[in-house]
Amino acid sequence: MSEAFDPVKILQTIDLLSNLKADALEMLGHKMSRIRVPAGQVLCGEGEVGDRLFIIESGELAVLKQAGSAGPMQVTTLGPGTLAGEMSLLGKVKRSATLKALTDCQVLVLAFDDFQAVVDAQPSLARLLLANVSRNLRRSTSVVAKLMARDYDQRFKIGFFDSKHYMADVFAERNANRFSINFHEARLAASTVALAAGCNAVCVFVNDTVDRPVIEELAEMGVGLVALRCAGFNNVDLDAAIEHGVSVTRVPAYSPYAVAEHAVALMLALNRKIHRASTRVHENNFSLDGLVGFNMHGRTVGVVGTGQIGVCAVDILLGFGCRILAYDVAANPALANRAGVTYVGLDQLFAESDIISLHAPLLPATHHMINAAAIDKMKPGVMLINTSRGALVDTAALLDGLKARKIGYAGLDVYEEESAYFFEDFSDDILTDDTLARLLTFTNVLVTSHQAFLTREALGNIAADTLASVDEFAAGKRGAELSQCVARERFAAQAKPDGGAKQG
Repeated sequence: MSEAFDPVKILQTIDLLSNLKADALEMLGHKMSRIRVPAGQVLCGEGEVGDRLFIIESGELAVLKQAGSAGPMQVTTLGPGTLAGEMSLLGKVKRSATLKALTDCQVLVLAFDDFQAVVDAQPSLARLLLANVSRNLRRSTSVVAKLMARDYDQRFKIGFFDSKHYMADVFAERNANRFSINFHEARLAASTVALAAGCNAVCVFVNDTVDRPVIEELAEMGVGLVALRCAGFNNVDLDAAIEHGVSVTRVPAYSPYAVAEHAVALMLALNRKIHRASTRVHENNFSLDGLVGFNMHGRTVGVVGTGQIGVCAVDILLGFGCRILAYDVAANPALANRAGVTYVGLDQLFAESDIISLHAPLLPATHHMINAAAIDKMKPGVMLINTSRGALVDTAALLDGLKARKIGYAGLDVYEEESAYFFEDFSDDILTDDTLARLLTFTNVLVTSHQAFLTREALGNIAADTLASVDEFAAGKRGAELSQCVARERFAAQAKPDGGAKQG
């Protein structure tokens, strides 16, 4: 090193290393060498094996990546004080990009072996460098997206998360090769969002996580649409979507009959002990002891939520000859005029209903609407059915109600912690969710794995409506212009002064 070269002084100017103690900087600096890279010269090539970290002292380096037949693509520029090749400090790895000098450059170089010697003496250095690696990996998803967007398939691309064969088959059939769909078994989350690189849209389900960090990553990668293939959207940060110009659509009414019929199926199965009777006869036990049910005719059923699914449930239950007590924040006028249907307050519904069926959305106001206080107001032996959203019910309070025999039956197609188990096969594992395990010990509790929607007709409608939203987006519509825009009134409220709605 020349006498004028002071690596410690240079390292002190780098934000990443500014918090290191002087002795660590001293040790690190004296392990580094300095090289000159003339303009136009390649410092390292993509695919080459390397074990050197580079710190740019002066000048600019282009970061180039191959983009198929299109040749190398410049994805970013590195200037003074930036680092490159951090992954090389973990061992000899292939370079992920080519570094080429745009101007004459001075570059500090640290070899893997020298780095290991410093880390052994200064562990804090490793933590700082790993943090920088994490940031660069996060940034790289947008780089990958730019590259993938230039591939040979120029169709509109959809990243399809939490894919199951029964859903993928229907989407593939309805798509008819219009869009390029990448089916992923993984759920969308911060740890999997990189799978959306190169896509124009993502298609997600009820247990995918579309929170602010995920929205930010999607926006950075150029993903402009989150298409929910379900009615609920409580797993999406709408504020973040609006801020980052990401449109969000859903399928509000794919098949209200499917869900309503499943709710009534749970009622009948619990009432007539179908699940217990089936198990018995498979064990050659044909006794009828303990299988006594009751007539549905003449019973009072409380229906909480009278949207399309709730109305379908009411239609079926009226056919049984049930008396219906309905509750909704906004009464359905057509339903209010039906014989046998009366809109009442929640307290009256709880007090008079033999069966309570939940068909409400999950909102802050409805979270744990069935809690200890609500259960205390119910009839002894009441049947509770939930085919809507798990968190409508405080499960701990439900367990207490079951143990106290205040709740006589519970039929659940949803569970507030379902994302850890539902839709997957854990038959060879131990159930570690103690609350769910306790629920399953009750013979008067029937749990299904969020399957109320699962009919051929519903799957077809979900695919058709979701792809229709993608069609609109691909044609240039955004935010509130989309037919199935989530929370349309929020977009309208944030309209721009010129009258155009803000994207979201």
